Amino acid sequence: MAGRGVRQAVGWWLRGFARPAALTFSFALPAAAAQVMGNCLGAETTAATGDSFVDVLFFPDTAMPCKTFHSGEGCTRKNCKKIHDQGSSLLTLLGFLKGARKTMDICVFTITCDEIAEAVLEAFGRGVKVRVITDDGQAKGKGSDIQKFIDAGIPVRDDNAYTYMHHKFCVIDKKTLLNGSFNWSRQAVVGNAENLVIHKDGPVVRRFEEHFEHLWKKYER
Repeated sequence: MAGRGVRQAVGWWLRGFARPAALTFSFALPAAAAQVMGNCLGAETTAATGDSFVDVLFFPDTAMPCKTFHSGEGCTRKNCKKIHDQGSSLLTLLGFLKGARKTMDICVFTITCDEIAEAVLEAFGRGVKVRVITDDGQAKGKGSDIQKFIDAGIPVRDDNAYTYMHHKFCVIDKKTLLNGSFNWSRQAVVGNAENLVIHKDGPVVRRFEEHFEHLWKKYER
């Protein structure tokens, strides 16, 4: 009863005050944040002018691509379970890597997919300047392609820390960004639900390139 009496007394006391008007808040975005938000919101408009472009790839694919078929030789195997069409997300990703002309800055946690590694090595072999940042633990893991890169002469740096270097992005020719949840592994290609967002030009790409340079210096040993 004592508790009920207290609640009633408080209620009577509060009734003596007018109900406050609805509260409103206003704030201004920092200039940099406003610019980035404006570019993102306007991506659909600016895409038509070539100023920026945004697309997204989703995984998993139904299967890995058939190397024989996509080499141009044609696949003659009966009941081949590999992909023969051009519509897979992995083939689209490989197309971006094979289209690199000058630079390829890779910052990815796990790199174990041989098909992706081969595209990187092919780009390096035709003169593209490739740099790789990865997680030190994953670099030493089973199936890692990092040693292939090192043996080929590609400069590789890792975090050498107890924490993870968990990024998964790549900047091609300083103007195309591939970024998302997608690790460069077969499990990510045909097993996991993953995404890979593609940006061309614009402030988002520049910010990732700047961050790559920051990490490249940070992990120098």
